[in-house]
Amino acid sequence: MSRTTAPAPADRKDGATAPAEGLSHGLKQRHLSMIALGGVIGAGLFVGSGAGIAAAGPSIVIAYALSGILVMLVMRMLGEMSAANPASGSFSVHAERAFGSWAGFTSGWAFWFLLCVAVGLEGIGAAKIMTGWFPGSPEWAWVALFMVVFTVTNLAAVKNFGEFEFWFAALKVGAIVLFLGIGVLAIVGVLPGTDAPGTANLTGDGGFFPNGSEGLIVGLLASVFAYGGLETVTIAAAESEHPVQGVAKAVRTAMWRIALFYIGSMAVIVTLVPWDDKAVVEKGPYVATLDHLGISGAGEIMNVVVLVALLSAMNANIYGASRMAGSLVARGQGPKALGRLSGGVPRPAVLVSSVFGFGCVLLSYWRPADIFVWLLNTIGAIILVVWFFIAASQLVLRRRTEREAPEKLVVRMWAFPVLTWVALAGMAAIFVLMAREEGTRVQLYWTGGLTLLLAAVGFVRQRAAGRDS
Repeated sequence: MSRTTAPAPADRKDGATAPAEGLSHGLKQRHLSMIALGGVIGAGLFVGSGAGIAAAGPSIVIAYALSGILVMLVMRMLGEMSAANPASGSFSVHAERAFGSWAGFTSGWAFWFLLCVAVGLEGIGAAKIMTGWFPGSPEWAWVALFMVVFTVTNLAAVKNFGEFEFWFAALKVGAIVLFLGIGVLAIVGVLPGTDAPGTANLTGDGGFFPNGSEGLIVGLLASVFAYGGLETVTIAAAESEHPVQGVAKAVRTAMWRIALFYIGSMAVIVTLVPWDDKAVVEKGPYVATLDHLGISGAGEIMNVVVLVALLSAMNANIYGASRMAGSLVARGQGPKALGRLSGGVPRPAVLVSSVFGFGCVLLSYWRPADIFVWLLNTIGAIILVVWFFIAASQLVLRRRTEREAPEKLVVRMWAFPVLTWVALAGMAAIFVLMAREEGTRVQLYWTGGLTLLLAAVGFVRQRAAGRDS
């Protein structure tokens, strides 16, 4: 049996991997490829990028390019480790293997918390779109409906999750490809009813850096968090038919395509629409661009795409949260009841993750001014914490794998260890920038507090386990 067709390994308490028992292998290569592509394309890109454009102006292209380079490095490192040791706990397992159970505990439960809160936020966003189409209908009813649908989807066989994500991602990718095609035609002046804008929007009205370096920094911070979601593909790879081959191919093909979609979209938008057009923030940059080009029904078309993006993210985050929780429990780092498998699916973990997400929605209604804001601030920088664990783990595990099993290095990090250190330095720089900006400083503090709390609990558990062994 070749190393690229071996069965997916299951997580063990020591953080190593062993032949898969329990989780099904219902995901195909087409599922993984689309999960990799679509998982990162969400409402943060379609709507949230407007705030970054308003802050950075045309230089948002540089901001997305810089953060895109960092994400490519992180995904290459994660791809290297996941291809060498596929596991449903992904980076949590790798962190445990590199630094001990405390690191796996910290990164894993922090990521689970992030995904569960994100499920609630996405449900709220999707419900707002639905109430716009059906005035008078209660938001909570739509959230409840979506939660039930995707909880049931994730309670069933993993192939159902894969099919939902495949078609959701296909629609999102198709929408961006169509947008880029229309945008390029408009830029060169061959789209009917439009004239080529030239560089007027890029160099006029304050120039390429209208708000200077401060605007670029705000745009950079906004762009970093818009890339979150790629990690799901390495979690899903453990349940694919050919884990090693699957994650290697998915990571390789997704990186340059996502860079094209993100950076290309920003370049098209700021070339066609003045960066200070209020519609960019109010309607979202994609809708503003299509409206600017006189394409009728642009708002409703993009509302459908954003709704699909939100529902896709809900589906993927329930899946990712349940698998991360299941992996942690399998390694003795959580309540055993959460790890029980039925039909190859950790159904208790699915239910708990969904209930936690729905609880966040209820808090947004009951305590919007304090507890819900606290939740939002707490998850603000978790993705950066996860990326830091990924880079630090790869620095350790790459050398260990080269010594013990070099044949497992199916995917290799470029220019190791130089680019790994470059990525770590980039993350440190972003943490410093977050501490400088008033709007992100509080998020950094709350995320840091949660991380330190989890690390302390993890250390105590690790020492207790050491004494008992």
